[in-house]
Amino acid sequence: MAQVPQTFFDALAVRTWCGLALTALGRAREEIDAINVYPVADGDTGTNLYLTVESAATAVEAVFAGHEAGSGAGPARKPSLADAARAMAHGALIGARGNSGTILAQLLRGMAQVLSADGETPHTDGDGLSRALRYAADSARQAVAHPVEGTVLSVASAAADAAQGARGDCGTVARAAYAGACAALAATPGQLAVLERAGVVDAGGRGLVAVLAALVETFTGELPALSALSGSPSPARARVEPADVVTHPACADPAAGEDRGDGPDGEGGPAFEVIYLLEAEDTAVARLRRRLDALGDSLVVVGGDGLWNVHVHVDDAGAAVEAGVEAGRPYRIRITHFGLDDAHTRGGGRPPRERVQRAVVAVVPGEGLAGLYAEAGATTVLARPGEPPASGELVEAVRRAHAREVVLLPNDADLRHTAAAAAEQARTEGIRAALIPTRSAVQGIAALAVHEPGRRFDEDVVAMTSAAGATRYAEVAVAERQSWTMAGICQAGDVLGLIDGDVAVIGSDVTTAAETVLNRMLAAGGELVTLVLGDEAPEGVAEHLRARVREAYLAVDTVVYRGGRQGALLLIGVE
Repeated sequence: MAQVPQTFFDALAVRTWCGLALTALGRAREEIDAINVYPVADGDTGTNLYLTVESAATAVEAVFAGHEAGSGAGPARKPSLADAARAMAHGALIGARGNSGTILAQLLRGMAQVLSADGETPHTDGDGLSRALRYAADSARQAVAHPVEGTVLSVASAAADAAQGARGDCGTVARAAYAGACAALAATPGQLAVLERAGVVDAGGRGLVAVLAALVETFTGELPALSALSGSPSPARARVEPADVVTHPACADPAAGEDRGDGPDGEGGPAFEVIYLLEAEDTAVARLRRRLDALGDSLVVVGGDGLWNVHVHVDDAGAAVEAGVEAGRPYRIRITHFGLDDAHTRGGGRPPRERVQRAVVAVVPGEGLAGLYAEAGATTVLARPGEPPASGELVEAVRRAHAREVVLLPNDADLRHTAAAAAEQARTEGIRAALIPTRSAVQGIAALAVHEPGRRFDEDVVAMTSAAGATRYAEVAVAERQSWTMAGICQAGDVLGLIDGDVAVIGSDVTTAAETVLNRMLAAGGELVTLVLGDEAPEGVAEHLRARVREAYLAVDTVVYRGGRQGALLLIGVE
């Protein structure tokens, strides 16, 4: 069915644009993933852009649904342009994935700030759209610590320049912006050597062209062909074809060294991608930018009004998360360990998109453990108290791990079925997946300790399963309400000691309850005690327990980790 064009930029136009952009990115996702060689050749730019726009579209639909529900039996109410534009921006911000997705979220936020125009007449005509595109491009460039030409930033700037030179309605301005973006996209290989060597255009820029094509369709009812404009790349592969450009998708020797910017491609770059949402004040974010810039590269911080999306590539994932903790409240933390064959760590002329052989994907309950697991080579999914991850989040983590074989550690009995669904989905995508039914993060630590990627897959899974199964687990927490337990009736505020998931101790003092739990666990024997401290654990509890183990159990070692905001005051493992 032909798209009915919108005349002005109103709430319905925002809704239509988001839906069409999602469809366009769905069609182009695999193509964009295939040409993703910068800033990291991890083959997920198309997927990240799709997920970012999906989150934006979902937020806009929720606003429309809310207004329609509020109209009762009367005619359906429509949200204002400001309502829809802000929902689009907020949805993109909280759902942004990867480097390009984070930048796209800032582009949409910049447009929303102009379109909503607090206290002014909304900019709904062609001139308003032109202003929105200009502000979006400028704000996105400011969000990147070290902008590099030949990326999505160049394409966005060119689109804004072309839009400013156009005069007319929204359709005319959108067509001009699209034409400018296509020309800039075709020029990206001449601006960035890694693209020229690979014979591809910038993947993030290609995604933005798809989003702008949807904008043209929104206001004209016609979807422009990518190849319809002079100088644009072929729609089949989005490759560039001049005689002096290599047309194979693999990168050539990366040792030539690119400019440091929204992602270097040189050998020996950072090992981890860290992304999180952050609730923080502007002054704290300014300090955070400086600290993260010193820790790594590909730094993009977008957002405002107290909510930010932070993206950075670093060697010390824990330090990047700790910087967020110092700035405010980080959550939805995602840490990806770049594979041994990606663009950051490869040598010679190895193809950039070769998968690693094996990866571990783990659900972890706190920021500190996320850093610990990531440093051990795992791709992590953070589960905050009351916010368990869905199977889709685990599937996304499996895809980010970019491996032929994946071991899943749910680290929570309640997540076993969720993880099983994710493993099944991974198998349908050609990934060999195994689920180890870990019920606590300390069991996951034990499994990771014996993980050997060079071993046969089945042998590795058996060894990890055996290590996890040989680890008893416990936690010390505070009761939220009165309830019946295996140890009797507890009241809200009581300290609970749970062993292997069942309440074994009810008390009033954290240290005393923890010592009782530990003594009961060690009564059955053990060689190693693992303590994971939550942020709210009392000072000195770890040293007290360590001293108790030294005094009473001479052959038992103790290791202590800081878990961050993990829900429980203390996690205990005994192997």
